[in-house]
Amino acid sequence: MNNQILNSIAIIGGGPAALMILKHILKQSVQPKNIYIFEKNERFGAGMPYGKLGSLKEHVANVSANELPELVDTFKQYLKENPSSDFKDFSDSENFNPYQVIPRLLLGDYLENQFKQYIKLAQKEGIKVFAKNKTMVTDISKLEGKDQFKITTHQSEKIIADKVIICTGHVWPKMQEEKIKGWFDSPYPPSKFKETSNFPVAIRGTSLTAIDAVKTIARLNGKFIETDNGHIKYHLNKNSENFKIHMFSTGGFLPALRFHSEDDAYSSEWTMSLQEIYDYKKKNGGFVDLDYVFEINFKLPIKQKDPEFYNLIKKFSLEEFAEKMLGFREKSDSFDLFKAEYREAEKSIEKRQSITWKEKLAAFSYSMNYPAKHFSAEDMLRLKSALMPLISVIIASLPQSSYREIMALHDTGLIELIQVNKDSSVEPHPESGGIYCYKTEDGKDMKSYYKMYIDAIGQQQMNLKDFPFEGLKDENVISSAYLAFKDYQKGKEMFENHTENVVEGHNNNYYLKVPGLGINDYFQALNVYGEATENLFIMAVPFIGGLNPDYSGLDFCDTAAEKIAKALSNCNAPVIDINPVEEQQGNIQANII
Repeated sequence: MNNQILNSIAIIGGGPAALMILKHILKQSVQPKNIYIFEKNERFGAGMPYGKLGSLKEHVANVSANELPELVDTFKQYLKENPSSDFKDFSDSENFNPYQVIPRLLLGDYLENQFKQYIKLAQKEGIKVFAKNKTMVTDISKLEGKDQFKITTHQSEKIIADKVIICTGHVWPKMQEEKIKGWFDSPYPPSKFKETSNFPVAIRGTSLTAIDAVKTIARLNGKFIETDNGHIKYHLNKNSENFKIHMFSTGGFLPALRFHSEDDAYSSEWTMSLQEIYDYKKKNGGFVDLDYVFEINFKLPIKQKDPEFYNLIKKFSLEEFAEKMLGFREKSDSFDLFKAEYREAEKSIEKRQSITWKEKLAAFSYSMNYPAKHFSAEDMLRLKSALMPLISVIIASLPQSSYREIMALHDTGLIELIQVNKDSSVEPHPESGGIYCYKTEDGKDMKSYYKMYIDAIGQQQMNLKDFPFEGLKDENVISSAYLAFKDYQKGKEMFENHTENVVEGHNNNYYLKVPGLGINDYFQALNVYGEATENLFIMAVPFIGGLNPDYSGLDFCDTAAEKIAKALSNCNAPVIDINPVEEQQGNIQANII
């Protein structure tokens, strides 16, 4: 569709992803006549993580001002016009530290402000913007015989749009919560925790989501007090003498800490462009090889930045590298390692020197989003089993302030990390909370009852059955995501061994069903035949994680929005690259949805 006749764009969801879409629509001069934005909550821009649905005053982002994507105003400019009295470290716009992590509520205020700025800029360009808050979209359907969609809201309002971009954000389904007292399927919104806990509390996970839960319930049962020498101590309330936190983890690792990152930590020179991806596939059997990406997106930057470390790892395969790095961690007590990494991170920040391998691993994880859609099933399985356990720990970037609070609890003997087997489970207790069932490291079966249980393993990837818009599912314009096996015999063997998510297509090939929906390089939805639904874009992070290994954060939203805007403007239009692998993927999706 030529952008001269583009009548309307509908953006479903009004959080940070939608903010970045607005930014790039204007930057690419897409120029629709109308933009409709539907947000089910009250605020635009903040989304769940940066508003009251995801944060209280104690929660901090894992980004600082110098790491934010470019918006209308810098964070410093925003503070100058909107000085913060709630957060003393950010009350002076001239003297605040741009390397300090930002309180999430304050970041939400900034993003909301920038959202309004982009709406004003769009209106100046002659674009009519209809920003509808407190408006739930109940269904989306494709108009018969037309390349348009009908948007239906909870108020039975119906709007026709030429292009639809789904930015619905985080999903925290309630399974047992509100049925079982003391059972929480997520820590969000944190305001739901109101009472003291004069008993041990079980938290599943050690991710940043779990740290959110720790920070909230700790404050309900005591106080963090800063001492004269700058340390933090924790004092229990009198009515919480039996309060403790037991964190359960399959890996047994606490998240890695933030350290100083260089300005050139991420370079487009180390990322495969779409043309490079297509050219590589033509010469290598229709796939991008994970080992090749590991070499150019991780080892090459290491070689240029830290030749000494490169010499240590240059002969390592991806599996050998991950095993070596995780092996160092497994040999240490979790909290001893936590302390050592804190000292390392503090040294990095003090000297303004990066920890190169961690920095480049984070950049590698980010750059992997582009070729990952072109991996074979075998390589995606290797990535998930070997490297993602390491990446998930390293890229967490836990702020130092959160570390100090965790250690204050640890020093008081109030927090413990319990490593469990992958088959561990939690059963609801009929009266309250849950029963944690697991094996100890020496193989002993354990069943521990907790009056309060919080599932805090983070945003889980969602699948086609979870997608909220039945009209799109009924019309088959969206589909599950699949990757083909490069080795036919390998796929057949795994299928015959009943390997989970390995399926057979009616074309006699084998596929790995990965989480989420099928999308192309421009985030256009793929229909059941593997063809792009050109006017439908999926940018809802829980539904694209299978083909985007590192699918969260403002930087990801910014890059994804840029690609979508390019497709909308017909600038750098998607390259059609038909090959046998993609044709096979279409067949499998037509057969299994």
